[in-house]
Amino acid sequence: MKIFIETDRLILREMVPTDVDGMFELDSDPLVHKYLGNNPVTSKEQVMKYINFIREQYEKRGIGRFAAIEKASGDFIGWSGIKLNTGEKETLNGNDHFYDIGYRFIPRYWGKGYATESSIATLKYGFEELGIETMCGAAEVENIASNKVLQKIGLKFINEFTYDDIKCYWYELNREDYGKTMS
Repeated sequence: MKIFIETDRLILREMVPTDVDGMFELDSDPLVHKYLGNNPVTSKEQVMKYINFIREQYEKRGIGRFAAIEKASGDFIGWSGIKLNTGEKETLNGNDHFYDIGYRFIPRYWGKGYATESSIATLKYGFEELGIETMCGAAEVENIASNKVLQKIGLKFINEFTYDDIKCYWYELNREDYGKTMS
């Protein structure tokens, strides 16, 4: 199992099939899906397909979402990381080839700063280790917490767009501007 990133409180590692129970707890929770189309999973089979999709991304694209493990407890708390979106099926806000920074946590771990902590580390990994030129993020307009995280980690508001009849905000940060904020 490969560890990609370690922070003070988290380990961000490869997603593995044994994460199925944690992923099911995460993605079957209606609160988690409030701003994700209100479509929580209903079976572990659905979760295994998603885990396999993430693992396929590691192989085909060299990047994917990371399992987030709380160091203090050893618990799976959600995921954080980078996804390379390519092609027609992954178009968002008119973009069809972009690196998306994202995170999703089990509700009992909300409000602890894990989204910000993991995302700062993910930005560093993406820009410094992978040489990504631009990182993007999107959140529904009404998802105040997620919008705050994207702004707090340095992504800049670009525009508002509509996805599945829902208003969303689009953010970006390029490596040059990231370098300025880190010096």
